[in-house]
Amino acid sequence: MTSTPPPSSLDPAIAARLKRSADGLVPAIAQQYDTGEVLMLGWMDDEALHRTLTTGRCTYWSRSRGEYWVKGDTSGHVQWVKSVALDCDADTVLVQVDQVGAACHTGARTCFDADLLALSQEAEDGIPARDQ
Repeated sequence: MTSTPPPSSLDPAIAARLKRSADGLVPAIAQQYDTGEVLMLGWMDDEALHRTLTTGRCTYWSRSRGEYWVKGDTSGHVQWVKSVALDCDADTVLVQVDQVGAACHTGARTCFDADLLALSQEAEDGIPARDQ
């Protein structure tokens, strides 16, 4: 269940560019600014993006709790914002951060290091898949 977030103070020029999901959200990828390491994926609405841009700390919209959360407020694992960019379609946000501590709620540095999926030998060798 998702609840609708309140109106936002986001710059109208930025808000006009965003392409949001049906529930008003855009995916936000957090990336370590100096290494390029992909840390996590969160969700932002206009107000979460506004807060991220104006406070210098990543603010996300929790779909499960229906509320804003600032990364690190309870864990101490803060994301200090270095830059924010929209992708070419304006439907995804890339936030480059200086991550203090773990980014993942499991305590891992990144959310993407626990379950690597194996590529087929053909994919590893760069051989295109045949149509079946």
